[in-house]
Amino acid sequence: MKLIDKIIARAKGDKQRIVLPESMEERTLTAANSLIGDGVAEIVLIGNAIEIKEKAKSLNLTNIAKATIVDPTEHDKRDKYIDLLIELRKHKGMTAEKAEKLVEDPLYLSCLMIKNGDADGEIAGAENTTGNVLRPALQIIKTQPGIRVVSGAFLMFTQLPELGEDGVLLFADCAVLPNPKADELAQIAVSSAQTWSALMKDEPRVAMLSFSTKGSAQNEMVDKVVEATKIAKEIDANLLIDGELQADAAIVPSVSNSKAPGSVLEGKTNVLVFPSLEAGNIAYKLVQRLGNAEAIGPILQGMAAPVNDLSRGCSVEDIYRMVAVTANQAIENKKNK
Repeated sequence: MKLIDKIIARAKGDKQRIVLPESMEERTLTAANSLIGDGVAEIVLIGNAIEIKEKAKSLNLTNIAKATIVDPTEHDKRDKYIDLLIELRKHKGMTAEKAEKLVEDPLYLSCLMIKNGDADGEIAGAENTTGNVLRPALQIIKTQPGIRVVSGAFLMFTQLPELGEDGVLLFADCAVLPNPKADELAQIAVSSAQTWSALMKDEPRVAMLSFSTKGSAQNEMVDKVVEATKIAKEIDANLLIDGELQADAAIVPSVSNSKAPGSVLEGKTNVLVFPSLEAGNIAYKLVQRLGNAEAIGPILQGMAAPVNDLSRGCSVEDIYRMVAVTANQAIENKKNK
């Protein structure tokens, strides 16, 4: 069974309530119809029930009738969410008037539902920018304890079964933080390990990448990776991590034995942490295009509850898979509370 099939099967076995705030977006609605039909998750749509049902009827999406639909302008928890938002943001000057407007924003309402325990995760971005998706998530759901940094990872399904876990690797950060400092890079490493554990049910083996392996080059950029590796070990003493490593020393055992003898990873890395967003984003796109690898993501990491951002060019299949990924994150998140 392929990894993505395992992720979908795990979601089916423990259904989570996933909110899709972009309910009138055709790809989103089509994916929701399939997700409901396949029993992958309990789908919550934000919007006017009549408009959503009419849109679904026009697209012949019969399963949408089984979705939970929450109208942002009138629902029984509106006042509770207003009070919750005021409480969470009062230190930033949130007023009742502002809160009343924001709870009608589907992106804010989705996060308030999660914060209040009425939903388990959210997927958006098919018609919203990353900034619009992240802003309410950071204001309301916030980051998990001990983590201040949100980052974006990609599952890379390569054609080389000897790499990672049967050809699957996790790349981070490829989507959010342009130039992380050492402590931020360490948090990205820890979050990436948690993502791997949640989705793979396998021990993460984390490589902190650089253009240097174990002191082969001297530069402040190398020093950052070395320091980040040290900090990550302090955050999680049980984490199997090593750095700084060049990419070949991280994933090829023979190269690891030559360049980094004694490395705990032994060239058998499954999580690759890049020193900057520039490096990570370029790497995943090159592997995807030149290596014919399949990329699933970005999977947002570090949030106290799962909120994931889609590309505005996403397909129906992308949305379907990311809902399954989000459900797996939610399952793991509940186990760790």
